[in-house]
Amino acid sequence: MVRRIPRGKVATYGQVARLAGVANGARQVGYALHALREGTTVPWFRVLNAQGASSLRDGHDVTQRLLLEREGVRFRADGRVSLDLHGWRPRGRATPRAASRRASKDCGAS
Repeated sequence: MVRRIPRGKVATYGQVARLAGVANGARQVGYALHALREGTTVPWFRVLNAQGASSLRDGHDVTQRLLLEREGVRFRADGRVSLDLHGWRPRGRATPRAASRRASKDCGAS
């Protein structure tokens, strides 16, 4: 699923898990990405946490940011990526944020 995330877009661990059919599988996605070998062609750096921030440590967060910036992803002053702007929205599938906004509108909430 991570290979399907296009250049210049990001997904969250939870989103990848849901798209892969694993309910509540965000941690499993994190474990799987952590287990990738160095030099992998899987674009692991396109996966962020639910707040649009890196969950990586030990300098890997800097590498992740540089790779994303190289693809045109912009970070806000707080170090996070706007998921509304850069979030991946696979065709034919509503993202949880979009579905949540639609549900709020349908219920008359603002």
